[in-house]
Amino acid sequence: MPLTDIAVRNAKPGEKKIRLRDERGLFLEVSAGKDGKPRKWWRFRYKLNGRENMLSLGVYPDVTLKDARDRRDETRRLISQGIDPAQARKSAKTEEAENGETFERIAREWWAKFQPTWTEEHGGQILRRLELNVFPWIGSRPIKDITAPEILKLARRIESRGALEMAHRTIQGCGQIFRYGIATGRCERNPAADLRGALPPVKEKHHPSITDPKAIAPLLRAMDAYQGSPITGCALRLAPLVFVRPGELRHAEWAEINIEAKEWRIPGHKMKMREQHIVPLARQALVIIEELHPLTGHGKYLFPSMRTLDRPMSENTVNGALRRLGYTKDELTGHGFRSMASTLLNEQGWNRDAIERQLAHAERDNIRAAYNYAEFLPERRKMMQAWADYLDSLKTGAKVTPLFQEATG
Repeated sequence: MPLTDIAVRNAKPGEKKIRLRDERGLFLEVSAGKDGKPRKWWRFRYKLNGRENMLSLGVYPDVTLKDARDRRDETRRLISQGIDPAQARKSAKTEEAENGETFERIAREWWAKFQPTWTEEHGGQILRRLELNVFPWIGSRPIKDITAPEILKLARRIESRGALEMAHRTIQGCGQIFRYGIATGRCERNPAADLRGALPPVKEKHHPSITDPKAIAPLLRAMDAYQGSPITGCALRLAPLVFVRPGELRHAEWAEINIEAKEWRIPGHKMKMREQHIVPLARQALVIIEELHPLTGHGKYLFPSMRTLDRPMSENTVNGALRRLGYTKDELTGHGFRSMASTLLNEQGWNRDAIERQLAHAERDNIRAAYNYAEFLPERRKMMQAWADYLDSLKTGAKVTPLFQEATG
C-alpha cells in the first residue's frame, strides 16, 4: 500500500531501524538520532545488470513524499536507458568539481573579492582559518551539496580544541561564502544559517590589561630594562605611548612617520575601520623612534621580522616579550595597552569623544558615524603628551598630577 503524507509525518522509529515501503522501489528509512528524535531518509532500491543497488534520495522533510517520488521516477528513466544512477551522480559531482564549483574554489574567489576591504592581518587570518579548519574536509565538495551537519561537524572539531570563539567565526565565515555562492548562482541556500544555536554561546572576553597605576609603574620599569632584541624593546616601550592595535604597531612604516609634525599617519587600508588614523607622537615616543632609526630606518618597517626586512615582526613578538618579563597571558597582552589608556584617560576626565577617536573605535551613533580622522586633533595632541608624561611620572615614582589638570592647567 502506498505511503501517505500523514503516515510519513507520523512515522516513529522502533528499537531498530524501520523501513516503510511506498511503490516501485521507494521506501522511507526511519531511525532514532542521538537526541531521540526520528531521522527519516528516502531510499530507492533498484536492479541493474543483475545486481541490486540502493540510492539515497534525500532527507524528510526537506524532501517531501511527492519530491521523493519525482526523484524515483527520474532515476527509473535513467535505469531504463542502461545508466547506473549512482555512477551518474558520482560523475556529475566530479564534473562539478572539475568545473570549479567546489567550496574551496568559490571561497577563494569570495576572499579575493573582499580582501581589499580588510586589513592585511585580518584577511590573512580569515584565509588561514579556512585553510586549516575547512578546506581539508569540505573544500573539494561541490558547494551546493554541502549540508548543515557537515558544517556543524567542522565547528565541533574546532570546539573540541577549546576554541569555541573560532568555531563560531568559522560558521559565520562559511555563511558568508554560501551567501556569495547564492548571489553568483553556484548554490541555492545557505546551510550555515541552520546552525543558529547549535554551539554554546561565547562568553564575552576582554583583553587582559593592567589599569592600577601602582601595577603599571613596575611594568614600565621592566620594559625599560628588557634584555632581548633592542627592536622588540623599542616596540614594547612605544606600545603604551601610542596604544594602537598590535597589528597596526607591527605594520608601522617609516614612510608614515613625520618627525617634524610629530605624528604618525596610518593609511586607511591598515585600519580596522578603513579610515586614515593620526597618532600624535609625544616627546617620549619620538625619542624611541629616533633610537630605533639606526637599527631599521634603512628598511620599510619600523619593526621588521627577524628573518627578513620585507615583512613586519611576528604577531607573537610583543606578547612573547611580555611573557619573558613575567607577565602571563591572563595578566597582559599587547592589546591590553589600549584598555590601560582608555580606562585611565577616562578616569582622569579627558573628553570621551577625543579618547574614542584616538582609539579609532567604531562610532556607534549613526548621526555621528561620519569619521573625521582629524577630529579633536588639538586636544588629542595635548592628551597624548600628557599621557606620556603621566606614564613617566608613574615610572619614576613621582607624585602624580591628574592628567586632565596637567594638560590644561
